[in-house]
Amino acid sequence: MRVGILTGGGDAPGLNAVIRAFVKRATVQLGWEVWGIEDSFNGLFAERRRVWRLGPLDCRGLLARGGTVLGTTNRGDPFDYPSAHGSRTDRAAELAQAVRELGLDGLVCIGGDGTQRIAWRLMQAHGVPVVGVPKTIDNDLEATDSTFGFQSAVAVATDALDRLHDTAESHDRVMLLEVMGRDTGHIALEAGLAGGADAILIPEIPYRPGRVASKIHLRRAIGRAFSIVVVAEGAVPHALREADPAARKQALDDAGGAAGLAMASLRPLVDAEIRAVVLGHVQRGGSPIPADRVLATRFGVVAADLVQAGRWGQMVRLRHGVVDGVPLAEATRRVRPVDIDGEKVKVARAVGATFGDMA
Repeated sequence: MRVGILTGGGDAPGLNAVIRAFVKRATVQLGWEVWGIEDSFNGLFAERRRVWRLGPLDCRGLLARGGTVLGTTNRGDPFDYPSAHGSRTDRAAELAQAVRELGLDGLVCIGGDGTQRIAWRLMQAHGVPVVGVPKTIDNDLEATDSTFGFQSAVAVATDALDRLHDTAESHDRVMLLEVMGRDTGHIALEAGLAGGADAILIPEIPYRPGRVASKIHLRRAIGRAFSIVVVAEGAVPHALREADPAARKQALDDAGGAAGLAMASLRPLVDAEIRAVVLGHVQRGGSPIPADRVLATRFGVVAADLVQAGRWGQMVRLRHGVVDGVPLAEATRRVRPVDIDGEKVKVARAVGATFGDMA
């Protein structure tokens, strides 16, 4: 076998661990050739083809290394590729031809829902055999119980909340921390639970600023003059609940993000100093925590096993503690939102956190 491997979309802690596990399983135990493709699908285009052979020696130090040694991009959809003059063109057939010219039996595509949809289309439209490995720090793919990188992102956000707790208490401030989660609030929810946030604002529960302000006032009344609010980047006030996506985005952009929007809505209601911190891409960087290293390694090995079994068109997934495969057609069908009636939300409410709703 001669297999290509690439990473697409945003980076996440654990990408290199997947590459390492796949290469070791494929080359050492199965005797295959593995070729790394740089910068997602872009590395296959003729004008800048960047493909190099990977072996065990290339895997040294990768388990604990953040980012991806192959590089990645979220601007490389071969079905909708940007041209030099600003137009878009379909270059998928050219990419499929490159796979054939390189003698690759198939591609292992590590990435989020966008990367997996592209991979599935390549197989359906141009006959390129693919196996997918799910990656998103948002942990919002319905087909898998967990994705690597998520727990590392939660750990970074929790550490930030711990640090903000100290400075907020010292200065009697209301501190808002914006974390990633444009469409779902899994990072905000788990970091809020782990970091003892007083309010957790997520896209699934449009918040009422007055309810958040009431929580802050209640804390001040019992002698707790500071408050901690964690805000997912897609969280919006209840007043924007019915707004179309463009209007929501415009409101967030105008306010400088979700934390800025929340801060602006709270300032008229709270007689306290309010500060906002945007954690941003810090959540994507750094060494993966042990749990993500283990999950990424399991995913990489099972990806090789799927290829060996000829189970092209499937994506690796974790379900009920077991790593196996699921058809790509099913894997990208749905995003998994936070279950607003689920145990974690109930636990957060039980320990005093508010979601800014009427509950």
